[in-house]
Amino acid sequence: MSIREEAEKFEKSYLSPVAALSSGSRGRSREETPCRVRTAFQRDRDRIIHSKAFRRLKHKTQVFIAPEGDHYRTRLTHTLEVSQIARTAARALRLNEDLTEAAALGHDLGHTPFGHAGEEALNELLPGGFRHNEQSLRVVDFLEQNRGLNLTDEVREGILKHTGKDFPETLEGQLVKICDRLAYINHDIDDAMRSGVISTSDLPREEIGYLGSNASERVNTMVTDLIYHSREADCIQLSPKMREVIEEMRRFMFEKVYVDSVAKSEEHKAKRVIKEIYYYFLQNPAEIPHFNGYSPESLEQQVCDYIAGMTDRYIISLFQDLFVPRPWEK
Repeated sequence: MSIREEAEKFEKSYLSPVAALSSGSRGRSREETPCRVRTAFQRDRDRIIHSKAFRRLKHKTQVFIAPEGDHYRTRLTHTLEVSQIARTAARALRLNEDLTEAAALGHDLGHTPFGHAGEEALNELLPGGFRHNEQSLRVVDFLEQNRGLNLTDEVREGILKHTGKDFPETLEGQLVKICDRLAYINHDIDDAMRSGVISTSDLPREEIGYLGSNASERVNTMVTDLIYHSREADCIQLSPKMREVIEEMRRFMFEKVYVDSVAKSEEHKAKRVIKEIYYYFLQNPAEIPHFNGYSPESLEQQVCDYIAGMTDRYIISLFQDLFVPRPWEK
């Protein structure tokens, strides 16, 4: 019996009856010889971590565009926090931790430079619109390594459906969907307070009294509620009270931070940068690295793929090279 087979046997004996088993995966689009050491979901996790798209997340905006401070979240640290929270809950619920981790680590691979401002800009430009969850799936299916990562269907579904109205079939995917929201609400409050955009006195008193006075207490309260109420119902859910509290905190963040705050004051410039570069490459497609004029994808889609993969600092540097005159030196 291989190490992988021992791990699969352990899953069957230990995990919850409602957990997704790696040995029962719906499979991959291209068949592969199973690894002797790692389960299918472990391989997916490793492929995501070793991808270039994952490494680029460290220089992509979470809330604050191109932040100068070392302690603000980026898209990478957000991803790691989602993964940590989801893994904690998955272990407590005896769900498949490897599937949970893989979907969490891959959920934002398609996010644009400049965060949601970049997403909004590309959504306005690309025929048919742009959504970062769909782009994340494009990354793992087609773009990474020019052939995709050939992930299992369960991980792909968790990535695609981590946002929006649709819910993944697996409880692990549903867990990632909720933990994404728990993570960003909590750490965005922390970053907004660090930046001075909001202060402790601005926070909704009743909700903060329920969640806790600091970031650690708040995330612990949220995750504990998620675990215990999911165990009781044998499904992934928060208590009615916690859903109300989180919705109020989310409304507060949209009012004070996500819309028309100092933190968002540079967004119109970010959108302008993306739009100018988008139109430039429509006119000059041969300058797109590895451009293939015979690709079945539309030119607009190829330009969008290129821009969505850029980091904040790369697209700013590219904009300067393309549109800002250099001083004359004799």
